Amino acid sequence: MGLMKEFKDFAMKGNVIDLAVGVIIGGAFGKIVTALVDDLLMPVIGLVGDGKKFTDKFMVLKPGKDGATDFKSLAEAKAAGANIFAYGDFIQTVVDFLIIAFCIFMMIKLFNSMKKKEEAAPAAPAAPSATETLLAEIRDELRKKS
Repeated sequence: MGLMKEFKDFAMKGNVIDLAVGVIIGGAFGKIVTALVDDLLMPVIGLVGDGKKFTDKFMVLKPGKDGATDFKSLAEAKAAGANIFAYGDFIQTVVDFLIIAFCIFMMIKLFNSMKKKEEAAPAAPAAPSATETLLAEIRDELRKKS
């Protein structure tokens, strides 16, 4: 029974729950960024290039089983059994990483600026006015006499 209590104490710590929430939100955020890259940015970048997706950029190092070397897509080359150098997948992964890293950087920057404003907001209470000081002294004198 002691092991279950220890596990419960561990699992219910604030840090573990915060981590779990962070992982879940991070997964959802990753899907959003992937959709941004795949559906919005890459088609525009593809127009600037030769119209192909980055993932379809490759070089045939060794022909397929039937000797063909001219393939329209990476999937077609793989299906034919060609030995390929798929540099487009690497470029796509690097672009995805850079966009995700930039988005995370901007979110952290936003949170830090909000945190600084929050820390600066609670200023020390203002010094009591002359009237408040005088009333406090009168109160203290009355307490001494009773």
